[in-house]
Amino acid sequence: MDVPPGCLKFPLRLRRLRNLGMLLNFSIMIYDERIPIEPTYPAVKASEADSIEVNIKEASFDKLTFRDLQHAPPGPCYVGLKNNVATRLMKTTLNDWPPETPDYVSHNVLKNYIQETSRVNGVDALTIYGARVVDLIKGPTDKQWDLRFTTLRRDSLNGKVEEQKRSLKFDGVVIASGHYHSPRIPDIPGLKQWKQRWPSRVWHSKSYRKPDEFRGKNVLLVGAGTSSTDIARELGPLAKNVYQSHRNGKFDHPASMLPGNAIRVCEVQSFDLNDHEESSGSQSSNSEPTGSTITLKSGEKLCNIDCILLCSGYHMALPFLRRFHEDDTIPSEASDTVLVTNGEQFHNLHKDIAYIPDPTLVFVGVPYFTATFTLFEFQAMVVSQVLSGRAEWPDKQSMREEYRQRVMQKGLGKAFHSLKGVEVEYVKELLSWVNEQGESRGAKRIEGHTEAWHQAKEEFNERMKKMFEGTGMAVESISLPSC
Repeated sequence: MDVPPGCLKFPLRLRRLRNLGMLLNFSIMIYDERIPIEPTYPAVKASEADSIEVNIKEASFDKLTFRDLQHAPPGPCYVGLKNNVATRLMKTTLNDWPPETPDYVSHNVLKNYIQETSRVNGVDALTIYGARVVDLIKGPTDKQWDLRFTTLRRDSLNGKVEEQKRSLKFDGVVIASGHYHSPRIPDIPGLKQWKQRWPSRVWHSKSYRKPDEFRGKNVLLVGAGTSSTDIARELGPLAKNVYQSHRNGKFDHPASMLPGNAIRVCEVQSFDLNDHEESSGSQSSNSEPTGSTITLKSGEKLCNIDCILLCSGYHMALPFLRRFHEDDTIPSEASDTVLVTNGEQFHNLHKDIAYIPDPTLVFVGVPYFTATFTLFEFQAMVVSQVLSGRAEWPDKQSMREEYRQRVMQKGLGKAFHSLKGVEVEYVKELLSWVNEQGESRGAKRIEGHTEAWHQAKEEFNERMKKMFEGTGMAVESISLPSC
């Protein structure tokens, strides 16, 4: 299985430092023209979404390209992508932003910042690029984690490429593999058949790169969250019409944020093939609209759709820890050892960091709705204190009880990892605990958010409030053209 992309040129990085293994991911900053390997249709289980057991005969690229995509998978970054959290909120203590850096910048500025931070702090020299982690194992009696991965080796003389299997053992492993690598493909009737019929017209938004490709087209965006709304705004000046379907989800953006030629419609009921398309069974040209219709749950139909982008989100998945996946277990029945069930959250983590059954496995970057770099650095500082012996996690029973209380308070699902409105309190609580532990061991005190950060946060919150004001457009008021 492919581990999610990493930080620099080749998207996976593996770091070894004092017998500590780290799997890191910042690929959302890396623009890559290549299109990632598409998941299965549908992909409603976390394990399906990250599977690389793809039939190479059905792939649209040669075997060598396929192997490259396995070992260095492109992320979801598109040409026009910018950060939606101010740079002032994402400054780490390891590096300053260049002077006069605006609050909102292109992905290239973010990439350069991460690359430079990695270089000046010596991390780049400890990194293995283009690695595909296939397994992470620790038996009941083992004292170390066995990390198994493959890399591609190109012979400089004959140009042949061979896959090399490697393994390393670590006392502790940090997983920082991010959220945006395992596309969720909904199980909507007819969607699989549309993908088979028009493979280059139906994509997950992870494959979106440039708005120019949609000039003069009728485009349907499935989903109404951040990526869908941002892509709609990019497509607006070029596309003929943009339709955005939604389910009134708690993470949907208001319709008032859409461009003038975009129409918000209700949820898709089915993707229909006309009699001719059903009988044909072969892939069709992309030069004309499909000729088939899309039925909405309102009973209305969309016709003459040229392209579909599934902005349906991602699974939280750990393909290299398959033994901790239980796809068919409902979240409320998750055991005390499972990490992944329906792909909406990770289970059994203390403070979203330490794996309770074995805290030598830790996570950085799990929470949503945060000032990413800053929050993740605070988590990394805490992890560093623990793994270096300057602090200790609470006993397993205490961690388990706190986790159960949190489940009762927040419920299960994607919102379980949300720090919206409580990020500052979360950091204060973490640092209060780790500083108290560290003082008795002679560790340097870790300071929390700065005054400058708090000021930037206040300005950011005001900006978000203004952006989300407005009630959007009621679906019932829209009259769609008849097919």
